[in-house]
Amino acid sequence: MKVLVMSDTHGNTSGAFVAHTHAEPVDAVIHLGDGSADADLLREALDVPVINVAGNCDPGSRAPRELVWECHGKRLLLTHGDAYRVKSGLASLCQRAQEVGVDAVLFGHTHQGLAEEYSGLLLVNPGALSSAGPQRSYAVLTITEEGITAVHYDIH
Repeated sequence: MKVLVMSDTHGNTSGAFVAHTHAEPVDAVIHLGDGSADADLLREALDVPVINVAGNCDPGSRAPRELVWECHGKRLLLTHGDAYRVKSGLASLCQRAQEVGVDAVLFGHTHQGLAEEYSGLLLVNPGALSSAGPQRSYAVLTITEEGITAVHYDIH
C-alpha cells in the first residue's frame, strides 16, 4: 500500500493538493494534524481514504488526538506529537509507541522532516506543508507485510 503522509498544512490546501498530485497514485492519505479542516476538504475531493488526527491548532476538531492504524499486518501510531513534547526530544513518543505495540510512529508538530529507525521502531515526520514555512515537505510510505519504508519529498 502506498500512503501519502502530510502534516501542519495550517490552511494551505493548495500545498496539500500539490503533494497529492506529486505522489499519485496513492491508496490513502494520512494527515497528522494542524489542518483538520484541510483533511476534511481532501476527504471530500479525493477518491482515496483520508485518515487524520487533530493537532494543537485544531480547536473543535472531531478527529482523535491519536490513533493506531493497522495495514498489511503493521501497526502505526498516528499523532500530532505535541502531547509528547516532540520539540524537546522523542523519548516520550517512543515510550508511547512501546506501550501500544506499534511498528512505526507518524507525527508532525516540529515542521521538520524525519525518517529514522530507533530500536526497530520507524519514526516518520513528514515535515510541514504550511505556506509560511521555509521548507515544505511530505512523506510517502510503502507498507507491505515485509515492512514499512518512508521517503521524503520537498515542494519547491
